[in-house]
Amino acid sequence: MDLGLAGRKAFVAAASKGLGLACAKALAGEGARVFVVSRDARAIEAAAKEVGAAGWKAADVSKAGEPEAAIEAAVAALGGLDILVVNAGGPPAGTFQTTELPAWDAAYQLTLMSAVRLVRAALPHLKESDQGRIVFITSVSVRQPIPNLVLSNSIRGGVTGLSKTLALELGPDGITANCIAPGTILTDRIRDLHAGGGSLEESLRKSAAAIPVRRIGTPQEFGALCAFLCSQHAGYITGQTIGIDGGALVGVH
Repeated sequence: MDLGLAGRKAFVAAASKGLGLACAKALAGEGARVFVVSRDARAIEAAAKEVGAAGWKAADVSKAGEPEAAIEAAVAALGGLDILVVNAGGPPAGTFQTTELPAWDAAYQLTLMSAVRLVRAALPHLKESDQGRIVFITSVSVRQPIPNLVLSNSIRGGVTGLSKTLALELGPDGITANCIAPGTILTDRIRDLHAGGGSLEESLRKSAAAIPVRRIGTPQEFGALCAFLCSQHAGYITGQTIGIDGGALVGVH
Protein backbone atom coordinates (compact mmCIF):
# COMPACT_ATOMS: atom_id res chain seq x y z
CA MET A 1 0.00 0.00 0.00
CA ASP A 2 1.30 3.43 -0.94
CA LEU A 3 0.73 5.69 2.05
CA GLY A 4 1.16 8.82 -0.02
CA LEU A 5 3.86 10.17 2.28
CA ALA A 6 6.59 10.73 -0.29
CA GLY A 7 7.79 14.31 0.00
CA ARG A 8 5.51 15.10 2.94
CA LYS A 9 7.05 17.38 5.57
CA ALA A 10 7.01 15.93 9.08
CA PHE A 11 8.08 17.17 12.51
CA VAL A 12 8.67 14.56 15.23
CA ALA A 13 9.31 15.58 18.83
CA ALA A 14 11.33 13.56 21.36
CA ALA A 15 12.75 11.56 18.46
CA SER A 16 16.21 10.62 19.72
CA LYS A 17 14.97 7.21 20.91
CA GLY A 18 11.94 5.12 21.72
CA LEU A 19 8.54 5.80 20.21
CA GLY A 20 9.49 9.15 18.70
CA LEU A 21 12.44 7.62 16.88
CA ALA A 22 10.21 4.76 15.69
CA CYS A 23 7.76 7.27 14.20
CA ALA A 24 10.55 9.24 12.53
CA LYS A 25 11.99 6.06 10.98
CA ALA A 26 8.59 4.91 9.72
CA LEU A 27 7.79 8.27 8.14
CA ALA A 28 11.21 8.57 6.54
CA GLY A 29 10.91 5.00 5.31
CA GLU A 30 7.75 6.01 3.44
CA GLY A 31 9.54 8.88 1.76
CA ALA A 32 8.59 11.75 4.07
CA ARG A 33 11.08 14.52 4.78
CA VAL A 34 11.49 14.44 8.53
CA PHE A 35 12.74 17.02 11.04
CA VAL A 36 13.57 15.58 14.47
CA VAL A 37 13.89 17.21 17.88
CA SER A 38 15.15 16.17 21.32
CA ARG A 39 16.67 18.01 24.26
CA ASP A 40 19.86 15.91 23.99
CA ALA A 41 21.91 17.49 21.19
CA ARG A 42 24.32 14.60 20.72
CA ALA A 43 21.55 11.99 20.74
CA ILE A 44 19.30 13.84 18.31
CA GLU A 45 22.16 14.47 15.89
CA ALA A 46 22.92 10.74 15.89
CA ALA A 47 19.23 9.89 15.47
CA ALA A 48 18.93 12.34 12.56
CA LYS A 49 21.77 10.56 10.78
CA GLU A 50 20.17 7.17 11.50
CA VAL A 51 16.81 8.30 10.15
CA GLY A 52 18.20 10.24 7.23
CA ALA A 53 16.38 13.32 8.51
CA ALA A 54 16.19 16.58 6.59
CA GLY A 55 17.12 18.44 9.75
CA TRP A 56 17.33 18.35 13.53
CA LYS A 57 17.40 20.64 16.54
CA ALA A 58 18.11 20.29 20.24
CA ALA A 59 15.13 21.67 22.16
CA ASP A 60 13.45 21.05 25.50
CA VAL A 61 9.76 21.11 24.63
CA SER A 62 8.80 21.56 28.30
CA LYS A 63 10.24 25.08 28.28
CA ALA A 64 8.33 28.03 26.87
CA GLY A 65 9.81 29.32 23.63
CA GLU A 66 11.70 26.15 22.72
CA PRO A 67 8.81 24.30 21.01
CA GLU A 68 8.11 27.42 18.97
CA ALA A 69 11.77 27.76 17.98
CA ALA A 70 11.88 24.09 16.98
CA ILE A 71 8.84 24.44 14.72
CA GLU A 72 10.34 27.56 13.16
CA ALA A 73 13.57 25.68 12.43
CA ALA A 74 11.64 22.76 10.94
CA VAL A 75 9.59 24.97 8.63
CA ALA A 76 12.76 26.71 7.47
CA ALA A 77 14.44 23.37 6.75
CA LEU A 78 11.44 21.66 5.17
CA GLY A 79 9.73 24.57 3.45
CA GLY A 80 6.45 23.98 5.24
CA LEU A 81 4.74 21.37 7.39
CA ASP A 82 2.21 18.60 6.74
CA ILE A 83 2.66 16.37 9.81
CA LEU A 84 3.16 17.07 13.50
CA VAL A 85 3.98 14.17 15.83
CA VAL A 86 3.67 15.41 19.41
CA ASN A 87 5.75 13.49 21.92
CA ALA A 88 7.73 14.04 25.12
CA GLY A 89 9.49 11.87 27.65
CA GLY A 90 7.18 10.33 30.24
CA PRO A 91 6.74 11.98 33.63
CA PRO A 92 8.53 10.25 36.53
CA ALA A 93 6.91 7.34 38.31
CA GLY A 94 5.31 7.73 41.72
CA THR A 95 2.10 7.43 43.70
CA PHE A 96 -0.10 10.38 44.66
CA GLN A 97 1.25 10.28 48.20
CA THR A 98 4.91 10.22 47.17
CA THR A 99 4.67 12.89 44.46
CA GLU A 100 5.47 16.43 45.57
CA LEU A 101 3.73 19.51 44.15
CA PRO A 102 6.71 20.75 42.06
CA ALA A 103 6.63 17.45 40.15
CA TRP A 104 3.04 18.17 39.12
CA ASP A 105 4.03 21.53 37.68
CA ALA A 106 6.95 19.99 35.78
CA ALA A 107 4.78 17.18 34.39
CA TYR A 108 2.13 19.68 33.30
CA GLN A 109 4.71 21.62 31.31
CA LEU A 110 6.30 18.44 29.89
CA THR A 111 3.18 16.54 28.92
CA LEU A 112 0.36 19.02 28.27
CA MET A 113 1.86 22.44 27.66
CA SER A 114 4.50 21.06 25.28
CA ALA A 115 1.62 19.73 23.17
CA VAL A 116 -0.22 23.05 23.33
CA ARG A 117 2.87 25.03 22.33
CA LEU A 118 3.83 22.71 19.48
CA VAL A 119 0.34 22.74 18.00
CA ARG A 120 -0.03 26.52 18.31
CA ALA A 121 3.28 27.06 16.52
CA ALA A 122 2.61 24.43 13.83
CA LEU A 123 -1.02 25.23 13.10
CA PRO A 124 -0.58 28.11 10.61
CA HIS A 125 1.67 25.86 8.52
CA LEU A 126 -0.57 22.79 8.81
CA LYS A 127 -3.48 24.88 7.54
CA GLU A 128 -1.53 25.48 4.33
CA SER A 129 -1.19 21.72 3.76
CA ASP A 130 -3.70 19.68 1.80
CA GLN A 131 -3.08 16.72 4.13
CA GLY A 132 -2.56 18.12 7.62
CA ARG A 133 -2.00 15.52 10.32
CA ILE A 134 -1.47 15.80 14.08
CA VAL A 135 -0.60 12.67 16.06
CA PHE A 136 -0.23 12.75 19.85
CA ILE A 137 1.64 9.95 21.60
CA THR A 138 -0.12 9.27 24.90
CA SER A 139 -0.53 5.99 26.83
CA VAL A 140 -3.03 3.29 27.70
CA SER A 141 -3.18 5.13 31.04
CA VAL A 142 -5.74 7.50 29.47
CA ARG A 143 -8.17 4.57 29.52
CA GLN A 144 -6.92 2.55 32.47
CA PRO A 145 -4.70 4.15 35.13
CA ILE A 146 -1.37 2.41 35.68
CA PRO A 147 -0.24 1.88 39.28
CA ASN A 148 2.61 4.14 40.42
CA LEU A 149 2.21 6.52 37.46
CA VAL A 150 -0.06 9.17 38.94
CA LEU A 151 1.39 12.01 36.84
CA SER A 152 0.96 10.19 33.54
CA ASN A 153 -2.48 8.93 34.54
CA SER A 154 -3.66 12.42 35.39
CA ILE A 155 -2.10 14.70 32.79
CA ARG A 156 -2.18 12.60 29.62
CA GLY A 157 -5.95 12.75 29.81
CA GLY A 158 -5.64 16.46 29.12
CA VAL A 159 -3.78 15.70 25.89
CA THR A 160 -6.62 13.39 24.88
CA GLY A 161 -9.13 16.15 25.49
CA LEU A 162 -7.00 18.55 23.48
CA SER A 163 -6.88 16.11 20.57
CA LYS A 164 -10.66 15.66 20.59
CA THR A 165 -11.16 19.42 20.63
CA LEU A 166 -8.72 19.97 17.78
CA ALA A 167 -10.47 17.29 15.72
CA LEU A 168 -13.70 19.27 16.03
CA GLU A 169 -12.13 22.66 15.36
CA LEU A 170 -9.76 21.69 12.56
CA GLY A 171 -11.87 19.21 10.64
CA PRO A 172 -13.11 21.92 8.26
CA ASP A 173 -9.47 22.71 7.47
CA GLY A 174 -8.80 19.10 6.47
CA ILE A 175 -6.53 18.55 9.47
CA THR A 176 -6.91 15.37 11.51
CA ALA A 177 -5.93 14.97 15.16
CA ASN A 178 -5.52 11.57 16.78
CA CYS A 179 -3.82 9.94 19.74
CA ILE A 180 -1.86 6.70 19.81
CA ALA A 181 -2.08 5.02 23.20
CA PRO A 182 0.75 2.50 23.60
CA GLY A 183 0.73 -0.32 26.07
CA THR A 184 3.93 -2.24 26.69
CA ILE A 185 6.26 -1.42 23.81
CA LEU A 186 9.91 -2.35 24.28
CA THR A 187 11.59 1.02 24.79
CA ASP A 188 14.04 2.41 27.36
CA ARG A 189 11.06 3.83 29.28
CA ILE A 190 9.53 0.37 29.64
CA ARG A 191 12.88 -1.11 30.64
CA ASP A 192 13.28 1.57 33.30
CA LEU A 193 9.79 0.97 34.70
CA HIS A 194 10.46 -2.78 34.90
CA ALA A 195 13.99 -2.53 36.27
CA GLY A 196 13.25 -1.94 39.93
CA GLY A 197 13.24 -4.72 42.50
CA GLY A 198 14.46 -7.74 40.58
CA SER A 199 15.41 -9.21 37.23
CA LEU A 200 14.50 -7.05 34.23
CA GLU A 201 14.12 -10.14 32.05
CA GLU A 202 11.79 -11.83 34.53
CA SER A 203 9.70 -8.68 34.90
CA LEU A 204 9.34 -8.35 31.13
CA ARG A 205 8.48 -12.04 30.84
CA LYS A 206 5.68 -11.69 33.39
CA SER A 207 4.40 -8.59 31.62
CA ALA A 208 4.34 -10.40 28.28
CA ALA A 209 2.50 -13.36 29.80
CA ALA A 210 -0.33 -11.05 30.87
CA ILE A 211 -0.85 -9.71 27.34
CA PRO A 212 -3.29 -11.67 25.12
CA VAL A 213 -0.79 -11.93 22.24
CA ARG A 214 1.80 -13.15 24.80
CA ARG A 215 4.55 -10.74 23.82
CA ILE A 216 5.69 -7.17 24.16
CA GLY A 217 5.20 -4.83 21.22
CA THR A 218 8.00 -3.48 19.07
CA PRO A 219 8.80 0.15 18.26
CA GLN A 220 8.54 -0.76 14.57
CA GLU A 221 4.90 -1.78 15.03
CA PHE A 222 4.21 1.50 16.77
CA GLY A 223 5.93 3.51 14.04
CA ALA A 224 3.88 1.77 11.37
CA LEU A 225 0.65 2.84 13.05
CA CYS A 226 1.89 6.41 13.30
CA ALA A 227 2.78 6.44 9.61
CA PHE A 228 -0.67 5.16 8.66
CA LEU A 229 -2.42 7.87 10.69
CA CYS A 230 -0.29 10.45 8.86
CA SER A 231 -1.09 8.95 5.46
CA GLN A 232 -3.48 9.82 2.65
CA HIS A 233 -5.65 6.87 3.71
CA ALA A 234 -6.41 8.25 7.19
CA GLY A 235 -8.22 11.44 6.24
CA TYR A 236 -11.52 10.17 7.69
CA ILE A 237 -9.97 9.10 11.00
CA THR A 238 -9.90 11.94 13.52
CA GLY A 239 -10.60 12.55 17.18
CA GLN A 240 -9.65 8.97 17.99
CA THR A 241 -7.43 7.35 20.60
CA ILE A 242 -6.07 4.19 19.01
CA GLY A 243 -4.59 1.64 21.38
CA ILE A 244 -1.60 -0.49 20.48
CA ASP A 245 -1.31 -2.87 23.41
CA GLY A 246 -1.62 -6.46 22.20
CA GLY A 247 -5.17 -6.61 23.54
CA ALA A 248 -4.15 -5.85 27.14
CA LEU A 249 -7.07 -3.50 27.78
CA VAL A 250 -10.24 -5.57 27.77
CA GLY A 251 -12.83 -2.88 28.44
CA VAL A 252 -15.41 -1.92 25.81
CA HIS A 253 -14.62 1.61 24.62
